[in-house]
Parts: sequence; C-alpha cells; structure tokens
Amino acid sequence: MRVAFAGTPDFARVALQHLLDAGHLPPLVLTQPDRPAGRGMKLQASAVKQLALAYGLGVTQPRSLRLDGKYPEDAEAARDVLRAARPDLLVVAAYGLILPQWVLDLPRLGCLNIHGSLLPRWRGAAPVQRAIEAGDTQTGITLMQMDAGLDTGDILQMRAIDIDSGDSSASLSARLAELGGRMLVEALPMLARGELRRQVQPTQGVSYAHKIDKAEARIDWRHSAVDIERRVRAFNPFPVASFTLGSEQVKLWRAAVVEPKAVVAGINAGTLLAGPDMVLRVACGEAALDLLEVQRPGGRKMAAAQFLQAQGAELLVPGQQLPLPA
Repeated sequence: MRVAFAGTPDFARVALQHLLDAGHLPPLVLTQPDRPAGRGMKLQASAVKQLALAYGLGVTQPRSLRLDGKYPEDAEAARDVLRAARPDLLVVAAYGLILPQWVLDLPRLGCLNIHGSLLPRWRGAAPVQRAIEAGDTQTGITLMQMDAGLDTGDILQMRAIDIDSGDSSASLSARLAELGGRMLVEALPMLARGELRRQVQPTQGVSYAHKIDKAEARIDWRHSAVDIERRVRAFNPFPVASFTLGSEQVKLWRAAVVEPKAVVAGINAGTLLAGPDMVLRVACGEAALDLLEVQRPGGRKMAAAQFLQAQGAELLVPGQQLPLPA
C-alpha cells in the first residue's frame, strides 16, 4: 500500500516514525510551511519535515489546499504532486490545514486521521488541552475515516487511556502520540484487507475543542484553585499560563492546589498568603494555589524558592494583592 502522510508538529512526527519503522516509505509528505521560531525568529522546519528530510522523503508545504482560496497556486501545485505520488491512502495527524473534497477523494482508500480524543468528544483543534482543562479522567486516540466535516467521519478504531492528575498537555500528547502511532501500523494491514469496520459517530456527547487563544493563558485568581491548576497543565507547553507581578508577566509552569478550602475564607482572590518558607501561595476564588515553577520574561524556568530569592522575598509579602484581569 502506498501511504502518503500529512502532519506538522511532534505529535505527527511520532506517527510518521512508526510508519517508517514498520517499513512504509511515504511517496509524499505534506507539512505546513516553515515558521519563525526561537529568540532569533529564524525560519524553522516542522518536526515532520525534519524527519522526512532525514529519510530522503519528498516534502511539499502548501500554504493552502483550497483551489478557490487565497493561495490557489499552492493548491494546484500540491494537487499535481499528490496525484503524481499515487497514494492508496493519506494518513493525517495534526496537519493544521483543512482538507478540501478533492484531497479526500484522491487516494483510493481515502484519508485516515489520527485524532487525540475519544470522538465525538473534543472534535477540533485542541482536544488534548481541552480534555485536561475540563478535568476529564480519560481520553484516547480515534482512527477516523475523514469526511468534509470537522472530525465527523466514521470511527475505524478507538482506544482509551487515563489522564493522570499531573499530566500536562506535553506529557499527555507524548503518550497519545505513541498510542496513535502503534494503532496506525496495526490498522494498516487490516485496512488493506477490508477488515476495519466503520462506525458512525454517536450524535450524543459531541463537544468542540476550540483552538487555544493566547489571551486564555492569563490567570484570573477569582476562579477556583482546581480550575486554575488544570489550566496551568492544559497550557503547558503553549501558550503557558501567566500572571502579572509588578510590571512583568510571569509564566506559571506548575502549580498545586492547597486544601482545605477554608484557608481562603474571607480573603480576596489574588492575595499572597503566608505559607511554608520560600513558597509562593495565592488565594483563589476557592481554595489556594502554590506556584511551583515560574519564569520571568527573558529568564529561565525556576522553582518558586529560587524565584523568591532572585525577586527578593521582601517584595512578595503576605497580604499583597496580585492584579486581576479586567
């Protein structure tokens, strides 16, 4: 079977590596254009492109696949190379571009998507982040036959995993990527033999994982400590939760909920509390939060104790009020 591949970030790179390890050499790899990254904002190839080039695979990077869109010349060029590749199947994992009907129809066996949730829950762009943010205890991988809708295609296979209490989007995505890669290579022979049964997605339990907006990362201490801690994990490694301290936006990478809830009875949300030595504790709308790992602008991640020493503990005293979003 000739299996082409479309994907961009590390989640997709893992799936491509599993394909390669199983002996599949995609005749074509689609990935998003190089983007500026890092402090120097130099153009950087996607994780998928870097792996594909290391194996000598053909790579194309259209800005769009819509023939009637903003970049029709990109779409037409992509159509030409995809046709020339003659794929039986196109595997898609976190590609980042919408596939128009001409792409869905081109491979003999259509397009198979590796989606990081238990569909129909968390259709959309950010299923891992939204599952953590919502406090879900389970998620998983769905192998889906793609159609023109937003993650609405028939289910081919599905496997669940538990979401650990300390999971960040980074750690959970890594586990899901490995699961998705294994499921893919197991499913391909079954798909070739026509042994995969398609199941229409249920109409109940549909939810949408909307794309993460950087504005969501600003912490509102009026929320409960449980909700804030979930968001801290959900937004790690991007866009990273943050709060205002003086004139700076400080990133918060890890936090822990402090119980009992009575610890903040009668105290305004956002108030610094007295805790153990060298612990940065903040009252929330319900309960309190210990800030465990933080990062000042232009600095490195550090434990709260190091941050307090560097910042000057006398500048962060119990009773101090941290700003609240408007």
